[in-house]
Amino acid sequence: MLRFSTVVIAVLLALAGGYFVLACAMQRQMLFPAPPASGGSAFERIPGAERVWLETDGARAEAWYLPPLLATPGPAPLVVFAHGNGELIDDWAEAFEPPRRWGAAVLLVEYPGYGRSTGSPSQSSIAATMASAFDRMSARAEIDPARIIAYGRSLGGGAACALARERQVAALVLESTFTSVRSLARGFGLPGFLVRDPFDNLDALRGYPGPVLIVHGERDEIIPARHAAALHAASPRSRLALEPCGHNDCQRPWPLLRDFLLENGLLGRSHG
Repeated sequence: MLRFSTVVIAVLLALAGGYFVLACAMQRQMLFPAPPASGGSAFERIPGAERVWLETDGARAEAWYLPPLLATPGPAPLVVFAHGNGELIDDWAEAFEPPRRWGAAVLLVEYPGYGRSTGSPSQSSIAATMASAFDRMSARAEIDPARIIAYGRSLGGGAACALARERQVAALVLESTFTSVRSLARGFGLPGFLVRDPFDNLDALRGYPGPVLIVHGERDEIIPARHAAALHAASPRSRLALEPCGHNDCQRPWPLLRDFLLENGLLGRSHG
């Protein structure tokens, strides 16, 4: 009986070890399922759009700069947007027309290894790309460096929080995002210490002094709304908006965003 028990324990340990090895090897493919690059036709449909290439550690990441559609005196605020893990900047170019009509510029940042960008996606490479985007745009005369807003959806919330750790962003907007990848991984039986790209948004918010808008679907089946509640609790200057939707079917939160920007002096009140 003792020998049988020893064999059973050895088999279970081997299975567990195999699972953890596989999880470590596959986790980046699961976290960063980069879709195939499109032909970039969306770029051609955006009036005034400019393709910007960001150089980081030998890699080249693509970004699209979308200028304001409303002319205003002086430099404009800038929304730096980071998308979800199964998306491309091509999917978002036309969606950001309303903020541009308020007088805000928009920068859509692609992740390394996504679309036409080179390199490989990871927390460090994405953080470096976001910081490069901030530095590049804050040096432009038409952009107000004191009014750069980091906006991230889903995985992009991790990119936005990573930027807030590295640069002085004026505000954070987090849509349908998580407290950390570790907290999500535990739900799949993967211990947190094995997560290679933790994206600890909760910790980032604890150290971020600026205003935060948190938007989340009440019926989100991928990232439960309790993540949004925890992020809200971690930030004394945050505003939480729970919407009647899931993870990928929410309406664009443009009225909420406009009110948030106005309340925090990041958008002129005369802008429509």
